[in-house]
Amino acid sequence: MNRMIKFTTLALAACVPLVAQAHKAWLLPSSTVSTVDQWVTVDAAVSNNLFYFDHMPLRVEALQITAPDGTVVQAENVATGKYRTTFDLHLVQNGTYRLANVNNGVFANYEVDGQKKRWRGTAEKFAAEVPANAKNLQVQQSAGRVETFVTAGKPTDTALKTTNVGLELVPVTHPNDLYAGEAAKFGLVLDGKPAANLAVTIIAGGTRYRDHQGEIKVTTDAAGQFSVTWPEPGMYWLETGLQDSNTSLKQAKQRRVSYVATFEVLPQ
Repeated sequence: MNRMIKFTTLALAACVPLVAQAHKAWLLPSSTVSTVDQWVTVDAAVSNNLFYFDHMPLRVEALQITAPDGTVVQAENVATGKYRTTFDLHLVQNGTYRLANVNNGVFANYEVDGQKKRWRGTAEKFAAEVPANAKNLQVQQSAGRVETFVTAGKPTDTALKTTNVGLELVPVTHPNDLYAGEAAKFGLVLDGKPAANLAVTIIAGGTRYRDHQGEIKVTTDAAGQFSVTWPEPGMYWLETGLQDSNTSLKQAKQRRVSYVATFEVLPQ
């Protein structure tokens, strides 16, 4: 593995998935539909095969869990091992929870006194930590979300409100009301505006046990919406992303934006 590929893979594990990378980041809840006062355990990993632990854990320092009433709640019993991170969520409220690993980072390559350097951090720390005399400076920003949804009792939509930063899902069909053989409709927004003509890839779990990815390819319409008919029950992984120049740092000419979600599709 050369240095650039290694650096990209490390960035993937710490922050967001990059579209077209072989490794896939995901959050996998033990259940997406439950009742109040129950617990859900979530696996967080970056893998080659979907929902199979074979590469590295997904770090969850940037995990944000929004409760049905819109408040932020904390994960419990967080533990990171060789191949996965796990945490528990106590469902103390009725309604839908949004679990999102959200990262807005900055990556820089530069030279100081002839020595090549790499830096990763936030836009707020860039000026203080990257030397002003850096040569051959190359800076890229990223905005990514890896998320899933869990509902206790009746589905609600308060936790599904967008933040208008990066790519976000705007459900038309509730993400915890998905059934095999039925069409589901979703919208995607980029910084709060419809993300039109955006390619979306959807893959069912269990890729380790079949000789093809079985990708479902869709494209958002002018309103940023798309639909998918689920071929069978199971856990599904959705990914999309793009590159643009909407950066908050003048040194950064490019921003890489990504969105990943895990959905559970139930039998009829």
